[in-house]
Amino acid sequence: MGQALKYRLWWMLPTATFAGVMEIFGWSARFWSSQSPKLTQAFHCRLVGTIIAPTPLVAANFIVLGKTITQVGPQFSRLTPKMYTILFCSFDVICLVVQAFGGASPAHAVNQGTSAKKMCISSSISCAIVVYVTLAVEFLLHLRNKAPFRHVDNRMSEKGQRPINKNLQLMIFGVEFCIFIRSVYRTVELANGWTGTVITTQRYFDWLDGALVTLAIYTLNVMHPGI
Repeated sequence: MGQALKYRLWWMLPTATFAGVMEIFGWSARFWSSQSPKLTQAFHCRLVGTIIAPTPLVAANFIVLGKTITQVGPQFSRLTPKMYTILFCSFDVICLVVQAFGGASPAHAVNQGTSAKKMCISSSISCAIVVYVTLAVEFLLHLRNKAPFRHVDNRMSEKGQRPINKNLQLMIFGVEFCIFIRSVYRTVELANGWTGTVITTQRYFDWLDGALVTLAIYTLNVMHPGI
């Protein structure tokens, strides 16, 4: 939040900042739930919080890529910067809403069917990230090889010759890698329902969910787009 205010990147507040707040909320509720295992309110809060927290973090990366393409050369991108933002952020909002309802429903009905629905949601997020990273890599390759998809005016062509910041590239792919692995874990976690080995093993959740989201947020701190 401090970095968003410092660099006047207001869109970081409802995305990355909100993700951090929800992550703290979810893990605080998880600790609360561990102290009071029979308290359903704690279970509801930790389930919803940890499920939806990474989604707005991914949205921040979508916006960063769109703005990066605008600055260094939109002619090297298959999609326009505005299309990146509209397409992926729209999908992100849909996932956020679906996950919010999906996180609440298993709190009332813990069964294989609900697990299958959540597994499908996690798989969809993983697929969206794969498509996003593929387009990002394609853009960087076309930028490096000076192979534009379309012709633009001279002013934009000159912008396209500007080198892209290496730290920005690392930030984009680092955050997406962490969230992608986390989504894969969530899919595997629910593959055998609510009584499987993965979902009932604490350390898997600590490292493959909590630690990866934390690493993604700190990556965004160190290699902040404002810098």
